[in-house]
Amino acid sequence: MTYQYTLVDWLLFFYIYCFIGWCIESTFVSVKKKKFVNRGFMRGPFLPLYGSGAVIMLFATIPFRNNILLIFLAGGLAATVLEYITGVCMEALFKVRYWDYSKQPFNFQGHICLGTSIAWGMLSIALVKIIHSPVEGLVLSLNHTFALAAAIVLSVLIACDFILSFKAALDIRNMLEKMTRAKEELEKMRTRLDAIAAFSGPGFAPDKTQKSAINSSSLGELLENVRERLEGLAQNESVKKNTSQFREELERLKDQYNEQREKRSDLNRHLGFFRRDLLKGQPTATSRKFKEAYEELKAAAEEKRKKEKHDK
Repeated sequence: MTYQYTLVDWLLFFYIYCFIGWCIESTFVSVKKKKFVNRGFMRGPFLPLYGSGAVIMLFATIPFRNNILLIFLAGGLAATVLEYITGVCMEALFKVRYWDYSKQPFNFQGHICLGTSIAWGMLSIALVKIIHSPVEGLVLSLNHTFALAAAIVLSVLIACDFILSFKAALDIRNMLEKMTRAKEELEKMRTRLDAIAAFSGPGFAPDKTQKSAINSSSLGELLENVRERLEGLAQNESVKKNTSQFREELERLKDQYNEQREKRSDLNRHLGFFRRDLLKGQPTATSRKFKEAYEELKAAAEEKRKKEKHDK
């Protein structure tokens, strides 16, 4: 009967399996984290990877419906290829790896691994032999007009959700790029301030806080470190007695610091609902290119969420 499915039938299958996948993933992660986690790229209860995987499994196993082994192999291979392509494309576009199997044995580039491929194969068997039959019966029993209306409404809602989530992911990527550039600028400022301190004479000695912050990596710590150095040099007698060169450069560095501080504030203000929820829904996500910035952004999102909850 698979060849007789209409486009509406396939759309409803896709949405149903998106929802089932969301239920599985959210339940698993919520139990693991001991709190509710709205798992997935989208904010609604849908995981497109599972919906796409289910549809591909059904197509891939059409010629092998009576052979369990071939269902396992064809379905597992098709879903693994889909997972790999999706993972590579999302990381290339958003600079974030939304799932990472790097620590799993027999993984390939962290996007796929043997254990997950086996799970896809087992799920293919369960889908073809157990799950799809009642789902198929439900969809085919629907009144054609109702099925069409449901498909249209779901398509519109999910498309809007996907567009907003896609934009949020792009915004997060842009924020990570800005945070990384800001960190580079602050590190240059800190290096220049150390040079000024060295040339200004022995009168300037960074305090313990400044010394301990030399190896700090977060943008917030760097901002604080640069602020302390600026204040320390501004009060240093050797700098005051020196030529105007140091004083002018300190003023320029101070202006640069204020600019970076304002940019940091803007980043926090732009952590809206969709961006925070996307970060929260991906507790295991990583970014190879912006690792430190991504972890700091997740921490900032969690801090803002707690603050808003406390204010209420």
